[in-house]
Amino acid sequence: MAEGHTITIEQSTRHVRVAHGDQILAESDRPLVLHETGCPPRYYIPPEDVRLDLLTPSETTTYCPFKGTAAYWSLPDATDLVWSYPEPKTEVTRIKGHLCFYDTEVS
Repeated sequence: MAEGHTITIEQSTRHVRVAHGDQILAESDRPLVLHETGCPPRYYIPPEDVRLDLLTPSETTTYCPFKGTAAYWSLPDATDLVWSYPEPKTEVTRIKGHLCFYDTEVS
């Protein structure tokens, strides 16, 4: 990691629910929460708890020097709403295959 940049990942038991309009896209009691310097906490949800049937893979990719290359998924009216790291860097391997959404409700 770069000087002063940290990432921590911990197992959470908080209830995370992701809705878009009136559609529930994900609901989980076992998300990973990723804390990264300069970013809000992000919940990474296991794929089994995500409605993958509602999402369409996007051609978008982005690169993070700390996490690796992200792949994205979209809804018909929400482009690149969801991302995941299929092959994350070794330091963050726990998030492999988990999906993260821009907006999540946590209870």
